[in-house]
Amino acid sequence: MGQGVLALDDHQHADDDGAEESSGPSPSPSRQGIQSVEIAMTVLLALEQNAGPASLTQVAALSGMQPSKVHRYLVSLSRVGLVSQSPSSGLYDLGPAMRRLGAEALRRMDEVGLASEYLPGLRDRTKHAVNLAVWGDHGPVIVRWDYGSYALPITVRVGATLPVLASSVGRVYLTHLPKTLTDPVIRAQDATFEQRLTDEDIEGIKAGVRRDGVAITSGGVIPGVTSVAAPVFTTGQSLPLAVAIALPARAATQAVLRTVTAELLETTKAMSVELGHHAPEPAASTGRTPAKTGRPAKHRP
Repeated sequence: MGQGVLALDDHQHADDDGAEESSGPSPSPSRQGIQSVEIAMTVLLALEQNAGPASLTQVAALSGMQPSKVHRYLVSLSRVGLVSQSPSSGLYDLGPAMRRLGAEALRRMDEVGLASEYLPGLRDRTKHAVNLAVWGDHGPVIVRWDYGSYALPITVRVGATLPVLASSVGRVYLTHLPKTLTDPVIRAQDATFEQRLTDEDIEGIKAGVRRDGVAITSGGVIPGVTSVAAPVFTTGQSLPLAVAIALPARAATQAVLRTVTAELLETTKAMSVELGHHAPEPAASTGRTPAKTGRPAKHRP
């Protein structure tokens, strides 16, 4: 890359910044910003979206900008290490400074704390109790419980371990964790179950959770209580969290379940984005209310 090109880039980039910063009055001082920084972030997000090294043409297409403009931003981002360019292929990718920033952001992230901030809003919108769970050594563990407006017969205390097969939270983990983690827990818990599930039953549960995005049980842990649970995905190799809404079974009509499920999925999606998860485009919705299940079916010899 010639020195003359870099000089031209600097001149043009400076002109762009000046135009962007003086493009018009802002509604309030707190809302003022630098548009060129936001455009640079668009370029970085295009590199992330490409999921690998990208050409200038690809970055321009993904960011919705002209290649000449994108090139100027790539030059500046490369200088500070946020972008790197392969000397052999000429392709662009996220740079060493970006990797350091990402690693430090992950180190500082409190997944439970960040997810917990969404629970009061979910409770207030649905009026029902909500809880957050993590995967522990012996199964799902409740780490937060926010009470709703509707009284429940009893509640599950914070720190309690839930059954994998009989609870909605457990079924979320059953679906989204590898069998190497869930099978030993199931075997340990299985001796306490009055009813057993066949392998075919378990695969059917997992298929239903993947299809609907949620698990619903009624009376599986607390008699008279229906629970709807969904996963919260994180970044990297972290295990997912699970969020559940608990409501009286008598109130769990099809209409209520549709509303509660929609609110839960919207909230867990926002949580996942907050925790750095990048999800593929969802499949078209069937418009069907997820099936409500109770205690595990008996084993049929």
